[in-house]
Amino acid sequence: MSVAPMPSPRTAAAARQTDILVVDDIVKRFPTPDGVITAVDHVSFSVHAGEFLSVIGPSGCGKSTLFNIIGGLVGGYDGSVTVAGERIDGPHASVGMVFQEESTFPWRTVIENVAFPLEIAGMPKAQRLEKAMHFISLVGLHGFENRYPARTLASEPKILLMDEPFAALDEQTRLLLGDKVLQIQQTLRQTMLLITHNITEAVQLSDRILVMTYRPGRTKRIVEINLPRPRSSEIVSSDAFGHYVAQIWSDLREEASRGLEEAEARARGKT
Repeated sequence: MSVAPMPSPRTAAAARQTDILVVDDIVKRFPTPDGVITAVDHVSFSVHAGEFLSVIGPSGCGKSTLFNIIGGLVGGYDGSVTVAGERIDGPHASVGMVFQEESTFPWRTVIENVAFPLEIAGMPKAQRLEKAMHFISLVGLHGFENRYPARTLASEPKILLMDEPFAALDEQTRLLLGDKVLQIQQTLRQTMLLITHNITEAVQLSDRILVMTYRPGRTKRIVEINLPRPRSSEIVSSDAFGHYVAQIWSDLREEASRGLEEAEARARGKT
């Protein structure tokens, strides 16, 4: 099995007709004391409704910057982000975001935390509590309710962005939570984007994986994961799964090595 080559870019107009999310030629630069750094460099991709796309790359490749641009939290970039045909330039109701440390209010119960965005939206109490209970039941992970993005799911965004939501967990728990994520995606027909460092997690969950280069962050390759669905963590033991992991690690190893070499060169320059 060989890794699928990166597909030819489509025109922005054609992509808008078929995709729920279009990221078109994004460039983001940050000023620093040592000069301007390009964090994201001409990155383009699109996502179909109901698709699961993971973005993976070495530390410093601009993954989280790209995530925050799509979520409307970072401005001042070149290019455009379009959701369901509408160009967005800030936070948008169609895009939900889950961070590594999903925030909760310590003075609220679990169900009150989950229902919070519905309360802000003005939904009557009985209705929002009933809806919150639905999502708590859907998650079904006692002891993990405050970690999992049930609160974000309750607002039913068209696109759910997840930035390393399980990074603090051990590998076995991550695999089991991956099963739950896939179950939720199938139930809600949710479009999901995942930022991750974990190759196994990306292959387990994704329809496609965007591999980014070390800084400046560019698209190195887009890998189509041709594994059957519905999918569960049992598939990690298959030869096909192992082949995808090995191929993606080869790409990441090359980029991570570049980052390490640059860091060592900078350290030598300061001594």
